[in-house]
Amino acid sequence: MYIIAGLGNPTKEYDNTRHNIGFRLIDELAQKHGITVGSLGHRAITGKGVINGQKVMLVKPITYMNLSGESIREIADYYKVDVENELIVISDDINLPPGYIRVRPNGSAGGHNGLKNIIKMTGTENFSRVRIGVGEKPAKMDLADYVLGHFSKEDEIEMKDGIAKAIGAIELILEDNTEKAMNLYNKKVKKVSETTQNSDAE
Repeated sequence: MYIIAGLGNPTKEYDNTRHNIGFRLIDELAQKHGITVGSLGHRAITGKGVINGQKVMLVKPITYMNLSGESIREIADYYKVDVENELIVISDDINLPPGYIRVRPNGSAGGHNGLKNIIKMTGTENFSRVRIGVGEKPAKMDLADYVLGHFSKEDEIEMKDGIAKAIGAIELILEDNTEKAMNLYNKKVKKVSETTQNSDAE
């Protein structure tokens, strides 16, 4: 059985914020595949079902973001899930433009406190993750204020596209096609310096 965990914070005040894109993706994935996510246990809201022939448990930890790993570890232990092969984590990423996604079979936390806690609690960096870009914070804005804020109308359009792509990536991972998901969805982000150089060349 696969655990597919979307990271976020519980309570209504965090609904649809940048930091809660993981929760939102779980809801969209559940709706697409007819899975009810409403059971409470192991400090998470969960739902079981089947996606592309694989048994899955959709998970929204309610420990608050920074302790997400505590819930995921409990669930993995209880259901004897092999974290390195049967865990997919969805999180927000401020280093990617809105709607861009990054699929990785492993890696560091990249400064994300939720991923950091999962790595700490499971003892491994070797689990699949799908990161969804929420855009870089404005220079003078506090990081917490930014990630707990809401998307602009323009960004929301990109986020809907990003969620659709992330769902496609998860479906490929469940089919043991992580490399295909990476090739299909990992779009290169141009750095400002590259954009300037291209403009100069033109």
